[in-house]
Order: sequence, then C-alpha cells, then structure tokens
Amino acid sequence: MAEITAALVRELREATGAGMMDCKKALTEAAGDMEGAIDWLRKKGLSQAAKKSGRTTAEGLVAVASEKNRAAMVEVNAETDFVGRNEAFQTFVQQVAEAALKVGDDLETLKKATLASGRTVADELTHLIATIGENMSLRRAKVLSVPSGVVASYVHAALRPGIGKIGVLAALEAPSESDALETLGRQVGMHVAATRPAALDVASVDSDALERERSVLIEQARASGKPENIIEKMVEGRIRKFYEEVVLLEQIWVHDGESRVAKIVQQAGAKLVGFERFHLGEGIEKDENDFAAEVAAAAGSK
Repeated sequence: MAEITAALVRELREATGAGMMDCKKALTEAAGDMEGAIDWLRKKGLSQAAKKSGRTTAEGLVAVASEKNRAAMVEVNAETDFVGRNEAFQTFVQQVAEAALKVGDDLETLKKATLASGRTVADELTHLIATIGENMSLRRAKVLSVPSGVVASYVHAALRPGIGKIGVLAALEAPSESDALETLGRQVGMHVAATRPAALDVASVDSDALERERSVLIEQARASGKPENIIEKMVEGRIRKFYEEVVLLEQIWVHDGESRVAKIVQQAGAKLVGFERFHLGEGIEKDENDFAAEVAAAAGSK
C-alpha cells in the first residue's frame, strides 16, 4: 500500500478544499492515487455534512453588498482560515450578502433565499460543508438603509472586493447622493474599523455600561481624598472622556487627529444615523490548533 504522507494530504486538500481527515481517508481508499482520491471525495455527497456540525467555527469571512441608499453585511464562519481562501466559499459569502440586500437581515428569512445555484442559502451551506469538509455557519447579517443619502461600506484588508475579515457599514442621510458623500462614508467606515466605537451617540450608550464606568470613576475619585463636590466634577469630566472613547460622533476623526466626527459629518451637510462593524469571529471562543501538527497527525493516523 502506498505511503500516505503529510505532503500528499496537504496537496489533496489544496486541490479540493476538503478537510484533512477526509483527505487522509480518501487517499487511503484510493491507495495513494490523487485522481482516485479526488473522485472519492466527490462521491461522498451531503451525508458527511452532519458530522461536522459540532465543531467550532471562528474563522471564515465577512462580506458586504450595496446599492444606492442601502447596504448589507454578513458573517459566515468556518473552522479554519484555510477555508476563507477557498474561491467557492468566497463566492458563497458574497452571494449571501447580495441576498441579504434583497430580503433583509433576519437569519431565518435569509437562509431561505435562493442563490444562483438554485439552492437556498441553507442548502448551499450544507453542500459546502460536505464538499469542503469543515463545519460552517451563517452567524449574523445586518442591513442599513436611508431614505436619502448613502450607506457606504468598507472592508479592511479585503481579500477581494467586498470580502475580508473586518467590515463596516456607515449610513449617512443627506438631501442627495454624491461621490463626495460616498467618499465620506467610506472614511467613516475606515474610522470605525480602527476605533471600534460602542455607540453612535451619547443617548445610545448602554446604560449598564455607563453605570459601571461611573461607579469605577467614583471610587477612583474618592481614593484621592477630595471633597464630594470636587469628586462630582472629577467624575463628570472623566465621563466626558469616556464618551470620547466609545461614542462615534464624539470621537476624534482619525483622518486629521483633531476634529470631532460629528463636526466632519455636519460640515458635509449630512447626518450620520447608523453604523455597524463586523469583526470576524469576535466573541467566539476559538480552538487553538497547530495546523502543521494537525496535518502531520492526520497523515500518521490509522
């Protein structure tokens, strides 16, 4: 029987996008013949997909799609960064974003949307799980729109247009759409990607987060031994600083380092009414694996 080496497993995975253990099994079944292993993987069908469902999906891609005064953003997760470089997966994520643009960001509705293949989003995802060999999930979606103006999108370090690991939507209301407004929206997106604001304006700051911050600041101020009236002023000053850190409109514009975001938007004759930032895998506890060691282990397994 031909030796199934780590290099052979890696070569098959790169050729097919299938999971390493599936590649190892395919090569074993095909006695080391690459073409035979590829055929074996193609014949597996959808029955393999269910076996992947318990695996952690913290990698994948974020994609955006837009038209006029409306834009959508989705996050689709997979187990490894390898899948994010798979062309079929990239195409799928982009199509899901385009579907969200049409049907909205309710996940259950989005899963029922029909793609170019004729399959629904849910069925296409199941198909990819089977053919690529990793668990995947449609994690979240967001659609923003304005009655007049633009909803601009920005993808940081895009792998291809509209696809990457950090995406931002920025909704700007204005009397009309313009290239200048689109450029401003993109700049807002870049700003949000860099600064990670938690709220659009002071009024929308999470009340629990604000109270926690105030409680900490009060204790810190009291430790200074100052009178209560002075402490109150100290706390209010620090709360203003807190707003400057977490509120988008109160932040300093990263593009000039001195103006407030609110002022920049106002000078453009627009109103920033919403934003959304997706950072791939944010909040998901990841499994730490050494990819090289995993390949070697797969090749050496019986």
